[in-house]
Amino acid sequence: MNIGEISRETGVASKTIRYYESIGLIPPADRQSNGYRAYRPNDVAVLRFISRSRALGFSIDEVRDLLTLWHDKHRASADVKALALEHIQGIEARIAELEAVKGTLVELTEKCHGDERPDCPILEDLAGA
Repeated sequence: MNIGEISRETGVASKTIRYYESIGLIPPADRQSNGYRAYRPNDVAVLRFISRSRALGFSIDEVRDLLTLWHDKHRASADVKALALEHIQGIEARIAELEAVKGTLVELTEKCHGDERPDCPILEDLAGA
C-alpha cells in the first residue's frame, strides 16, 4: 500500500505520515523498486491508534509512550491509566485557564459601551492601562 492509499484508509494526511516517520513515531516504510514507500497492513492500525490519540489531545511524546505500552503485551493497565489520568489533569488545567480568560473577556465586554465613543475598556486592558 502506498502513502496515498494508507492516507485514505486512515484519514491521516500524507504529509503527517511522513512527519511521523521522520520523528520515529512510526517505523520507516519499506521502499519499492521505484522508491515509493510501501506500507504494511499493521501500519494502518498504528496510524489509526496515533490519529485517535492525537484527536484526544495527547502530545506526540504521550503518543510515543502510549504506543510503547500498546506494543508491550506484559504492561500493567495501571501504567496506561496513570498516563490518561495525567492527561486529564492537563486538560482540566487548560479548561480552568480558558474559563479565566472567558471571565475576563466577559467582564471587559460588559464594561465596553459598544457605541460611537472612542474609549474602550477592552483596548485599555490590552494596552496594560
